[in-house]
Amino acid sequence: MGFFDKLKQGLTKTKESINDKINNVFSNFRKVDEELLEELEEALIMSDMGVETSTQIISNLREKIKKEKIGESEQVKEALREEIEKILEKCDNSLKLETKPSVILVIGVNGVGKTTSIGKMANRLAKDGKKVVVAAADTFRAAAVEQLEIWAQRAGAEVVKREEGVDPASVVFEAIRRTKESNADVLIIDTAGRLHNKKYLMDELNKIQKVVNKEMAEASKEVLLVIDATTGQNAISQVKAFKEQADITGIVLTKLDGTAKGGVVIGIVEENKIPVKFIGVGEQIDDMEIFNSEDFVKAII
Repeated sequence: MGFFDKLKQGLTKTKESINDKINNVFSNFRKVDEELLEELEEALIMSDMGVETSTQIISNLREKIKKEKIGESEQVKEALREEIEKILEKCDNSLKLETKPSVILVIGVNGVGKTTSIGKMANRLAKDGKKVVVAAADTFRAAAVEQLEIWAQRAGAEVVKREEGVDPASVVFEAIRRTKESNADVLIIDTAGRLHNKKYLMDELNKIQKVVNKEMAEASKEVLLVIDATTGQNAISQVKAFKEQADITGIVLTKLDGTAKGGVVIGIVEENKIPVKFIGVGEQIDDMEIFNSEDFVKAII
């Protein structure tokens, strides 16, 4: 099964949820008017796209309908797809890994699937012929390191770790040395699950970033925030909170296959102006792919 088929399959719940709401709106109206647009806006809000984003989409759609004299429901639906795609295409979702080595720093709260996402990312990069080193800088939980080792091994990546409780920045320092020594292409850094309001964890993250900036000053750097799609609109505010603390370059959206709340992708991008770079639609190591906005919109509407 190709990834687009996996994507479609994984987004079945989201597609059913959004389509049911949108089709329900169209079935109650015989003409394209203001009342229909208001109902459509409500349907988008209920599909986890967020109030701000839904209002913006309908405002753009209203202009388009007027300008292009759209009068058929199928045309409105197609125009809606185009507006959503425009939002997702505004942000460049390509991975910035131009230097050798490059760095991907992975952050997020506990339980969002950070460790498994790193394994899947390492696997995806290895498929592109890249040699990957993973820094196990979540030194708070021994189980996190063990889990990371299992996933990294499956992806063919080397893991740099130290004993539980050591300074995470020292693990990163060691991993940078190993990355250079082994002539690896990409260093992926796992970090402790942190809440954006826990000051000491944010200080620790800043310390890690200082080490990276000092030791790999010229390297391309990505800071990816892992978000659990099943949290729906809460994910939008979570991204906003993290954005205040870290220079996030992209989002990794996990657990899309287990939720009807995939519409949140659109709200995250529109309200935070941060691209989604990876999406996960399953539990297998191959179930993560670089985000493609056209495929995503096709799979949900």
